[in-house]
Amino acid sequence: MERFRFTQIDNLLTLDIKELLDESISEGFRFLARLIAEYQSGINTFSRRGEGLFCVMNHLGKIVAIGGLNQDPYSNEPNIGRLRRFYVASSYRRIGVGKELLGPILTYAKENFDLIVLHTDTEKADTFYRANGFKKCSIFPESTHVLYFK
Repeated sequence: MERFRFTQIDNLLTLDIKELLDESISEGFRFLARLIAEYQSGINTFSRRGEGLFCVMNHLGKIVAIGGLNQDPYSNEPNIGRLRRFYVASSYRRIGVGKELLGPILTYAKENFDLIVLHTDTEKADTFYRANGFKKCSIFPESTHVLYFK
């Protein structure tokens, strides 16, 4: 059985995520390209209070999943976090890698936020997030799901 390692990313620009980026683009997702562009420009380096960028690596040290946590940029409430740029390589889906990434991010988030919001527009992601405790909810700006900690 393959082993995975969850880790916080200190500097995205030192990592090779080209394969993950190419795959996400081929699936029609632009958010990893935005992740890289915003990180390079300094717009979003996941460095404010409570924020972080995380990944899961396979036994060879290859990044197979990535996801970030920000203070929600669509809210003025410092207690609201936003799950962002969450992507799992297609060959690593449905074997627990998404949970391997999401679980520790949520544990980290609980220390800093009262709730987490996210936006998704795919049925598969909706199913994944609801299976992991999120509720469909549109009361928060630019959000489709919420998870309350308190």
